[in-house]
Amino acid sequence: MFAQVGLGEFEEDDRFVFGGQDVLRRVGEASALILISLADGPKHGYGLIQDIKELAGVELGPGTLYGALDRLERLGLIESLPADERRHPYRITAPGAAALRAHLDSLERVSAAGRLRLQLGGV
Repeated sequence: MFAQVGLGEFEEDDRFVFGGQDVLRRVGEASALILISLADGPKHGYGLIQDIKELAGVELGPGTLYGALDRLERLGLIESLPADERRHPYRITAPGAAALRAHLDSLERVSAAGRLRLQLGGV
């Protein structure tokens, strides 16, 4: 049935929801980009900024990055790892990976509906 995790819960189909909806829809694009970046392994702040810039063409400022990291950590979607000299790496958690999957699935559904409507509208 449901397993309680942090501030959200897993549904039977492994979607991570918060208040009945996609948790990443509530926390914003920067958070989704951070989780996508962390999906292939831990990174520190500068590494995240560089990876996201290469991946999505978006350059997150330090305030946006660290605000999103704090929010994601409070939600239990990422965790900080022991510092390596001055670098403070983060990694995605299992609930974070589930939240990312649910968010990407949601985006795919919306994208498919939008493309279909464009075709039906003759645009």
